[in-house]
Amino acid sequence: MKVLYGTTNPAKIQYMKEILKGLDIEIVGLKDVDLDIGSVEEVGNSPLENARIKAINYSKYVDMPVFSCDTGLYINGLEVNKQPGVYVRRIDGEELSDEEMITYYSHLAESLGGQVAAKYMNAICLVVNGSKIYEYDGEDIASREFIITKDPHNIRTKGFPLDSISIDMKTKKYFVELDEENDDEYIETNTDAYRSFFRTSLKIKQSY
Repeated sequence: MKVLYGTTNPAKIQYMKEILKGLDIEIVGLKDVDLDIGSVEEVGNSPLENARIKAINYSKYVDMPVFSCDTGLYINGLEVNKQPGVYVRRIDGEELSDEEMITYYSHLAESLGGQVAAKYMNAICLVVNGSKIYEYDGEDIASREFIITKDPHNIRTKGFPLDSISIDMKTKKYFVELDEENDDEYIETNTDAYRSFFRTSLKIKQSY
């Protein structure tokens, strides 16, 4: 079954393909279906609201199931009104580039002692036949806790700038340093929840 992922970010598409490997789902991105309707204004106040806004919007233009994801960054020690949340890339109304994000959050970590624990809260919304909406934002699709450091790594991953200042608590490695084995282990922290969501919503089975 072909399913559209409402994003042009190749890193996000590859990540979801890895998570859903073995299910009878072919993930395609917006560029794969030549859908160019410009950016969708994400005006929600939570990851789930933004995921819903994007999925419903993209579903109007294609004849296949469409899903969108959104995430919010939550940093230990910050007051609620100062949490990045869904505005991880937008600071004071300005959209930051990858390098600007690295600079901003590394300076934030420095102001909090040099290293600070953080977590991504995730949400997903799937629209089927243009009207049936399935959505989820449970703790089991959240990331595990990690460290944001003031000292950026020199390696960059396009689309995931904060990987250059994020450190896995278990391996003590920067996210950009994680090898395939470590990366697979990290992905597995929420794999089951995502797979269960798609199996239930689309009523599909394992393909092998």
